[in-house]
Order: sequence, then structure tokens, then C-alpha cells
Amino acid sequence: MGIQDIIEGKKQWRAHMARVKALPRDYQIVYKEIQKYFFKVGPVGLTDGTLLPGIVDFFEEGAAAGKGVLELIGTDVAAFCDDLVKDSPTYADSYRDTINKK
Repeated sequence: MGIQDIIEGKKQWRAHMARVKALPRDYQIVYKEIQKYFFKVGPVGLTDGTLLPGIVDFFEEGAAAGKGVLELIGTDVAAFCDDLVKDSPTYADSYRDTINKK
């Protein structure tokens, strides 16, 4: 990974976060909780994928339709996150495998 790739990645991340900041406040709060959850136990390929931008797309559509964020995802944010990555290897799985090998 060269310096250009790093710069481009930062530009993309800043643009992504600008989209998040344009969401209604309740959507922003839930998005940040989802982000924290995924950074702790989420899919191993999180930064390479389209998961987080897809969530922002989903949230933008919900906000445009006038729906509350909890109408879209339900009241259990962790269950929503788990459902999104149920077929993907997660950091929690990797950690569990490491412990089991020891």
C-alpha cells in the first residue's frame, strides 16, 4: 500500500463520515453504535467491504422516507449487526479460534 492509497482511503473515509453527519441526529447516534460494535466484533474484512457505506445508504433512504431509525433496525442494535454479518468471519470468531488452539 503506497502513500497514494492511504491518501485516497482517507478521502473516502472523510466523505463517508460527511454523509453520516448529514443524517438526522438519532441516525447518527445509532450509526456510531453500529460502527463501534463492528470495530470490536465485526467482520474481518470490514474496511475492505461495502458494509458501512451500505448502512449509510439504508439510513439515508429511511430518513428520506421520514422513518425513525429504530423503525428500520429494531430496538436491538447488536442483533441488527449480528444479522448483517451472520455468514462472515468476525474478529470474535478469530479470537475464539486463537483461544481454542492454545
